[in-house]
Amino acid sequence: MKIGVLGTGAAGQTVAAKLVAMGHDVMMGARAADNEKVLGFAQRTGGKAGTFAEAAAHGDMVINGTRGDTSLAMLSGLAAELRGKILLDVSNPLDFSQGFPPHLTVSNTDSLAEQIQRALPDTFVIKSLNTVNCAVMIEPSRVPGHHSVFVSGNDRHAKGRVMDFLRSLGWVSIIDLGDITSARAAEQLLPLWVRLLGVLGTADFNIAVMKA
Repeated sequence: MKIGVLGTGAAGQTVAAKLVAMGHDVMMGARAADNEKVLGFAQRTGGKAGTFAEAAAHGDMVINGTRGDTSLAMLSGLAAELRGKILLDVSNPLDFSQGFPPHLTVSNTDSLAEQIQRALPDTFVIKSLNTVNCAVMIEPSRVPGHHSVFVSGNDRHAKGRVMDFLRSLGWVSIIDLGDITSARAAEQLLPLWVRLLGVLGTADFNIAVMKA
């Protein structure tokens, strides 16, 4: 599958490298095509390097791995490239300007995923994988047992494709939370996740949802 990965940080680099290793045709995008991290990714993995717009145009599915405080502005300029496509949003609206722990820039009555969907009405925005570390995103077996990942989005078919994609990464417990408004719940797990990181001293953990 052709996949565009937007963002050169830890999430973008980790996910994109895994997808290349799985045999996908991957282009990583940054603000400039000559970005050192993008070029390094291409040289290291055999993937492709481009701008945000080029990566968005390249992918049949596009993954937003950019910082949550910059995602909306960047994605709003890619409406044409993302029209009719699935945008898998793994970002979180975290603000570190006041130090650690960060706070959410949007919560309760809205979410970053909803803001992106409103800005891109012709794109199928699906929220998932934002509640785990990037290493666990691509290798859920790093955490023993069938722990859970969540999916939110308005389009049933798009969610189904994303769920198939998650299964290809090794995810077993995939919970469909509902439409895009349910992304509020997934994003609001991040304050808990950050606190657990500090207590546990490792990012190799996740939440398991179990029922009788």
